[in-house]
Amino acid sequence: MTVRRAAVLALAVALCAPATGSAATPKSWPRAFRSCDALLTHARTQAARIAEPAGLPRRPQPGIAFPASGPREDSGAPQAAPADGAAAEAPEHSTTNVQEGGVDEPDLVKTDGRHVFALASGTLRVVDVRGAEPKVVGSLKLGGFSQEMLLAGDRLMVFSTPGYGDAQPLAADLIAQDPRAVLTEIDVSDRSNPRVVRTLDVDGSYVSARMRGTTARVVIASYPRPIPVADGDAPEVQRRRAAIRRTHLKTWIPRYRLTSARGGNSVTRSLVGCRATRRPAVFSGLGMLTVLTIDLSKGIVPVDSDGLMTDARTVYASQGSLYVASERWLDPTPESGESVPGGRATTIHRFDARDSDHTTFRASGTVRGYLLNQWALSEYRDHLRVATTEEPLWWGGGAPQPASESFVTTLAEDGGELRTRGQVGGLGRGERIYSVRFIEDQGYVVTFRQVDPLYVVDLSNPAKPAVAGELKVLGYSAYLHPVGRDLLLGVGQDASEEGRTQGTQVSLFDVSDPRQPRRTHRRTLAGAGSEAEYDHHAFLWWPGRSLAVIPIRSYPRDGGEPFVGAVGFGVAPATGIDEVGRIAHPQGSGGYVPDIRRALVVGDRLFTVSDAGIKASRLDTLGDVAFAPFG
Repeated sequence: MTVRRAAVLALAVALCAPATGSAATPKSWPRAFRSCDALLTHARTQAARIAEPAGLPRRPQPGIAFPASGPREDSGAPQAAPADGAAAEAPEHSTTNVQEGGVDEPDLVKTDGRHVFALASGTLRVVDVRGAEPKVVGSLKLGGFSQEMLLAGDRLMVFSTPGYGDAQPLAADLIAQDPRAVLTEIDVSDRSNPRVVRTLDVDGSYVSARMRGTTARVVIASYPRPIPVADGDAPEVQRRRAAIRRTHLKTWIPRYRLTSARGGNSVTRSLVGCRATRRPAVFSGLGMLTVLTIDLSKGIVPVDSDGLMTDARTVYASQGSLYVASERWLDPTPESGESVPGGRATTIHRFDARDSDHTTFRASGTVRGYLLNQWALSEYRDHLRVATTEEPLWWGGGAPQPASESFVTTLAEDGGELRTRGQVGGLGRGERIYSVRFIEDQGYVVTFRQVDPLYVVDLSNPAKPAVAGELKVLGYSAYLHPVGRDLLLGVGQDASEEGRTQGTQVSLFDVSDPRQPRRTHRRTLAGAGSEAEYDHHAFLWWPGRSLAVIPIRSYPRDGGEPFVGAVGFGVAPATGIDEVGRIAHPQGSGGYVPDIRRALVVGDRLFTVSDAGIKASRLDTLGDVAFAPFG
């Protein structure tokens, strides 16, 4: 790689970095640019400020970061089709296991109760599940990978990643990439002939999406285009700054290309307008967080877009709000003025999502530590609850490294800021959060290093959150799901007293007394792991039969029989957790057994989906009915 190429790529990485800065709440939060000239001036000024000969500063400083080495009980509950037209014929069926009832999340599998739509091996399959046996009636080859989708009536929107182009290694193992995301609109009104209507090719990475009704909000994280640095005798930093002064708006504003499948006509536009773009009061990098508002009943063309010059990592949505969180880094050096050890903080941005045609920025706030995932956020009664873990990464002066600890913080919107109302800390000292679940005015936080403390946090007074009770057991729960009044089912790993994991563990917790949570029952599958431990969409709870289904891949260390498939558990407070049955898909060539990725219920049958096909099983015994290969 040439020196000039390295300079271009290094500068690009520097300009994309998330921000550092104080953990204190700034006096003012993101302000909209008044014009494109104002945006361009801001971008050039900040880029020139952080430009250095090596592309990245030698230590963290403001503007630079080094990359890191309330749910409702009806989430995923049975759904009946609307009582209009043919959809009224659909039987009772499960839906995607989501965090908030009424707010859909993208997934690999969707169903309307009559057909199952599945993404497998880069192909969309449409399966008719109305007959005695499932039947694949349509398919459509799609490009890209990392695919998931949303379904609204007769329209699918598929999110995929086409690839990163030419990635060149840089110093310090950094990679300069050109990420892109593709949104594909598919007409499935003719189930036997799904067809692409339009594609939206976007500058940037797809982060996540949420949909209420037919309105989807899609979060994209974009980055400035590389800036060529001319050769010359002047010092490199001067040549960098000169190159920055020559940049145009297209360097900083991401674009999209909308292409119609009929005729192949395309149009290219800015992903977000200058006046619809905001900049945080504390410099947060020169990347762009964009929220696209798409009404699928009108097609894939965005009806609104909003931008914020920052990064995007975690997405959570309630019925009326969209929250996007990004990490910030704290500089522990004396001149930074920080009063806490160097480490991560999380900035959270709230958007008003009540209007189906518009998304409006409302407020931002900062909490100490980092988020585990979307479950660490929950909105309830006009307050946002946030669970974070703080792990200081730098500590000067030879002082001992502080132990990690976790917090639950409550925030409320006030004059454009998400202000801290209350906070409780000291959770799991020396450990980190492994799972979180907020249910109304209670929070459940699991931390782990050797044992699993389950903390019950009382949030009835947002100004004074407090730990109500604590339970310590071996292992940990990576996912918590309400399965009845005051009952939680945990899916995670059993562990030895030394903290060594031993296999998938399913636990039933009684939290009727917040001061004394109890684990009443558990089942362990030796040597096993489950996708449900890190992706809640892989978990199915069917309340009608008190049935939990999770994918399992088991290779017992004692030489026992391996198993790849799904396991169903009957859950009851009195009798505990009983295995109902196991499901495996047929072996492929070479004896390969495909992983079961998802399970869903339609009528009186359980369907499981793998890359190889879809299988129907009896709902009462999980006994085999029929298998339809994807072929």
